Amino acid sequence: MSDPTASLGTARDQALAVRSLYEVLEERFNGKTWSLHELMIGFSNDVGRIGRLLLAHDGTWDIEGDPRDELAHKLAESMWWTFVLADKLDIDLDEAYARTMAGIRTGLEATIARTDSAGPQPG
Repeated sequence: MSDPTASLGTARDQALAVRSLYEVLEERFNGKTWSLHELMIGFSNDVGRIGRLLLAHDGTWDIEGDPRDELAHKLAESMWWTFVLADKLDIDLDEAYARTMAGIRTGLEATIARTDSAGPQPG
């Protein structure tokens, strides 16, 4: 079985390599790299675009291009933003993801076990 953090590590490395290329251009054109707030605004804009693309996917919003292809691109880009922001904040996403999923799983399993019946039992 492969190590699930290996793929996260590879994705993080790719994301940070791309970010470093953006920083070259930011320095060249703006004289500085984007601040944490500017990065967050970029991420927020992409998340908003995902909302519109979901509407397009459901046929209630018209866009140019294929909604599924655009969604795939924006979802991947959102992962990129997450890796970039985590790096700027010195957050270990491998550890945070594993811990978060373990906590969510434990809570869900407890709820499923606690509600393991056909429904509420009459009192």
